[in-house]
Amino acid sequence: MSKHARARSRTPRRVVLAATVGLLTFAAGWAYALQDGGAPTAAAGVTAAAGTGTDDDNRPPAQDRANRSTGRETGRETGRETGRETGTAAGLRELPGLSAATRARIPADSRQVILVAGKAKDSSEGTATLYTRPDPAAPWTAAGSWPARNGAKGWATDRRYGDLSSPEGVFSLTDAGGLLPAPPGTRLPYDRDRSFVPSGRGVNGESLAGSFDYVVAIDFNRKRGTSPLDPTKPEGEAKGGNIWLHVDHDGPSQGCVGIPKDAMQKVLQTLDPAAKPVIVMGPYGF
Repeated sequence: MSKHARARSRTPRRVVLAATVGLLTFAAGWAYALQDGGAPTAAAGVTAAAGTGTDDDNRPPAQDRANRSTGRETGRETGRETGRETGTAAGLRELPGLSAATRARIPADSRQVILVAGKAKDSSEGTATLYTRPDPAAPWTAAGSWPARNGAKGWATDRRYGDLSSPEGVFSLTDAGGLLPAPPGTRLPYDRDRSFVPSGRGVNGESLAGSFDYVVAIDFNRKRGTSPLDPTKPEGEAKGGNIWLHVDHDGPSQGCVGIPKDAMQKVLQTLDPAAKPVIVMGPYGF
C-alpha cells in the first residue's frame, strides 16, 4: 500500500477520535448541569464548558449560593437562639431569683405576684417585691420592694410542724384580716377580729405586738375562702399551717413571712382577687 493510501486510512480514525472526545465533553457538561440543579439543556453544557454565564441559568454561582444558604440557616438559628436568650434574660429581669421550673408554676393568668427571695436556703432574711402587670401578655413591673423575714431555719420543700422553716413554693393569696380595719381600697375578703393578737414572744425573744395588725393568709395547708383564723389543715396537722404574710416584728418567724407595716398596707391596697394574686417564696434561685 502506498504512503498516500496509509495516510487516507488513518484520517477517519482521527476524526472518529476527535468526535468521541467532543461527545464526552458535552456529556460531562450535561451531567454537571443536572447535578447543580439546572435545566438539562445543551446551553447548560456549553456554559459549563466555557465558564461563562447565560440567560438560561441566572442563579448566583454555586459558592455564592452556599454562602447565602449558610447565611439563611445561621440567621434562623441565631434568631431562634437570640430569641430564647432574650426571653430568658427578660424573665430574669422581671422576676429575678427564680428558676425556670418555679417560674412555670406561676399561673399564666396571674397579674399580681409577691416574690419573696431569701438570702440563702438556711437564712431567715430576704427581700419581698410586689409585681404587677396589666394583662398576662405584658411584662412584670415592680410596685414596691421591702426587707422580709421568714422562718428561723430558712426554707423547706417539705415543711413539718414546728421545724421553724417557711414553705418553699408558689401559693395563692385569697383571704386577709387583722386587728386593725382594712386599709382603704382593700379588695381581698378581710376579717377584722380581736383574735388577731399573738401570744408569747418571738423566736429570739422579741415582742410580737402589732404583728397581726394586718395579715394575708398564704394558701399553704389551709381552706381557701375562709378567715386566716380558720384552723382547718386539709393536708394534716403534721405539715403545720397558719402561714401568713404579716407585719414584721424585727426577728425571724416560726414559718410566716414578715414585712414592714407600711408594706402590708400597700399590699392590701393592691391585691385584687380578679388578678389571681400569688406569693412565690423561697431561697434566691429556687
